[in-house]
Amino acid sequence: MSKATDFYDSLNGKKVAFIGAGVSHKTLIKMFSEYGANVTLCDKKTLDKFGDYADTLKELNVNLSLGENYLDGLKNQDMIMRTPGFEYYTKELQDEIEKGTLVTSEMELFFSVCPCKIYAVTGSDGKTTTTTLISEMLKESGKTVHLGGNIGKALLPEAMNVKEDDVAVVELSSFQLISMHQSPDVAVVTNVTPNHLDHHKDMQEYIDAKRNILLYQNKDSRAVLGYENDISRNMEKDVKGERFYFSRLTVLDNYENSGYIDFDGNLCVCGKAVVRQDEVALRGKHNLENLLRAFCAVEGDVPHEIMAKVAIEFKGVEHRIEPVRTLNGVQWFNDSIATSPTRTIAGLNSFSQKICIIAGGYDKKIPYEPLAQPIIEHVKLLVVMGQTGPKIEKVVRENPDFEKSGIVIMHADNMEQAVKIMYENTKEGDIVSFCPASASFDLYANFEERGRHFKRLVNEL
Repeated sequence: MSKATDFYDSLNGKKVAFIGAGVSHKTLIKMFSEYGANVTLCDKKTLDKFGDYADTLKELNVNLSLGENYLDGLKNQDMIMRTPGFEYYTKELQDEIEKGTLVTSEMELFFSVCPCKIYAVTGSDGKTTTTTLISEMLKESGKTVHLGGNIGKALLPEAMNVKEDDVAVVELSSFQLISMHQSPDVAVVTNVTPNHLDHHKDMQEYIDAKRNILLYQNKDSRAVLGYENDISRNMEKDVKGERFYFSRLTVLDNYENSGYIDFDGNLCVCGKAVVRQDEVALRGKHNLENLLRAFCAVEGDVPHEIMAKVAIEFKGVEHRIEPVRTLNGVQWFNDSIATSPTRTIAGLNSFSQKICIIAGGYDKKIPYEPLAQPIIEHVKLLVVMGQTGPKIEKVVRENPDFEKSGIVIMHADNMEQAVKIMYENTKEGDIVSFCPASASFDLYANFEERGRHFKRLVNEL
């Protein structure tokens, strides 16, 4: 009998509270109920906001703790299922932990029951593309891949179908990692820069959350760390097993445990050239780093010729410098994944000319000063919107090179207006990129919804 089967069988008669009814929780609420758990849903929404799902909750006999005092439902439970967006150090949650209640999450439970090798990626930038590249390389090599975490789907519901010779590839956010006490077999830390400081009490808490991807590894594990980022490089002290570095800028001395670009422009891993830089399909120098870290993660499990095949053929994933259309000679790109200044800077560096950008969104309380000079150097028209629009405009205008740059700054109240302004103020040969440098939560549920709205508006022009 598998660990996953044992886990689901153990639910019979247990009191389990779910915080929030997101997509993965809806699936798990149904499964937990069917296995005999006494389920309570805790959600700040009232029942009338659930639409048809309210009928499902009634059919499953789910207890409801809704509205203003929804966290009262956390009391006297055997298990609390936390959604990643719910802050771990909330007093109500910590009170229940002190009482001995198990507080966990879909991803933590999957780690505890998964029978196969797990590759996991975290960092401030590049997580999704790196995770996807690792998944594609493993699939091309013949593996059955289970893709989850912040990408793909919830993996716990299908854990009973995962075989020992399969592989799991997961993207992990700081919100998921902050309470985890298990680490993957292969851990990749892309980089660590200020992010999500609206949720974490300070930068150190954010860093410590990321470190959990390494802290519970063992001597047979592998850690892949960014060499150029001081924080990720210094995580070497947390490595329990094999350590790999990757770097786009430095030809690393330790060929046996590194990914780098050699002096001839080849992407290399462990001293061997895999693919030429000019053969890579992905746009942008930052994607060379994504490939290098993926090479390091799968080295020994995937032949180099398959690594090269994926590098040559893989053209990217949705919302990452994604071509939308060319209209009247103007190219439009969707980079909605650029939810931080560093991601936006990487996008700006992907173009060989000055471009026109739409920026701004939800305020994660992170500094925007690092964005000013790259905008001055790479942007000729800046349209700002959302909560962070004024902050981005302020740091650009305060840059000493602002006046001579000739950059034009315009304002929009929403996405519709921003796209309209861009359409009316660009000409043949221009490039427009939606690279917000901010999260989406002021107007959208997530960056995917925001990116699709942008693409729809552009395609309707």
